[in-house]
Amino acid sequence: MLRHTLPRLAALATLLAMPVAAHADITVGAVLSLTGGGASLGIPQRNTIELLPREVAGQKIRYVILDDGTDSTKAVQAFQKLVNEEKVDFIIGPSVTPTSLAVLESAGASGTPMVSTAGSQSVIEPPTGGRRWAFKLASPESAMLAVPLDYMKAHGGKTIGAIAFATAFGDAFTAALESEGAKRSLKITGVEKFNLNDTSVTPQALKLMAAKPDAIFMATSGTPGALPVIELRNRNFPGLLIANQGVANPDFLRVAGKAAEGVVLASSPVAVAEQLPANHPMRDGAMAFVNVYEAKWGANTRNLFGATTWDAYLLFAAAVPTALKVAQPGTAAFRTALRDAMETGGEVKGSAGIYKMTPTDHNGTDNRSLVMVVVKDGLWKYLP
Repeated sequence: MLRHTLPRLAALATLLAMPVAAHADITVGAVLSLTGGGASLGIPQRNTIELLPREVAGQKIRYVILDDGTDSTKAVQAFQKLVNEEKVDFIIGPSVTPTSLAVLESAGASGTPMVSTAGSQSVIEPPTGGRRWAFKLASPESAMLAVPLDYMKAHGGKTIGAIAFATAFGDAFTAALESEGAKRSLKITGVEKFNLNDTSVTPQALKLMAAKPDAIFMATSGTPGALPVIELRNRNFPGLLIANQGVANPDFLRVAGKAAEGVVLASSPVAVAEQLPANHPMRDGAMAFVNVYEAKWGANTRNLFGATTWDAYLLFAAAVPTALKVAQPGTAAFRTALRDAMETGGEVKGSAGIYKMTPTDHNGTDNRSLVMVVVKDGLWKYLP
């Protein structure tokens, strides 16, 4: 009798285990710059994760957040810990371009989809190797430059200099400046570089100003992006200061202070959500994030970096139902299905952009995802 009972008990145990496997938790990891030069980006990203749903498509979500200290080596270590120890299905981050580039090999080797919240297209182009697993939400450098360069030219500007981070982020933006400037017959008078931890850019500012450009473009992000703004204002640079949306956060405005007045940039509409026309395609998505974020963290705390984290979740959530039809969370097949669903899932309207990913375009934004803004009275103002 025991000989017949044991196989039946084993079969029953297998049946009882099946529903548990079908409802395994989904694990979402995050590699963020919570300390170091990128902290003003990573902290609002962490704050946003605190607000994200804990369940999607009937599956519970477990979040694991690690700090990379804005250091590429630590970013790789954190990414590998999430993959090897936490068995994550999906990763948000890293926060900045150098750390995002550093983890691409780990993403490819482990087959783990990631949505970088960094700015550079170099994170996703070309879409081969580890980049096959990487997505990026900020608009391309060329798009972020096209809008303010048109504005500059419309106001009579003909020459432009640039100061940029001495990183892949800065290199990508200065390359885009050369390309977009040439399209508009603008003369580039000089390009200067500085490091994220530098405390002075006086030599670079003086050299740029000596060429007397009509405008200076700053390829920077976060609070370190305030350094050239303050220096150029202190030196009474009379021209237009153009930034990119890497500085679109309250900490930049706080650190730059009055020096930021008049700075223009092409930004995600979330910075000026309430000021958008009622029929703007981004208004509803941007306001959805602003209302939730500022209800928790206070008035005027919304920022691009929190918004891109919010949108990373939206892309992930849109892909989960399709992936669940293919495999269970915690498996390589599920991670692959997530990536594939993100590439083919159609348009997703977020708070920082509108995305339509494809296997060859892991950004998927268009001109609806950018608006022209100016700093006025210490706040971002919409420039129709």
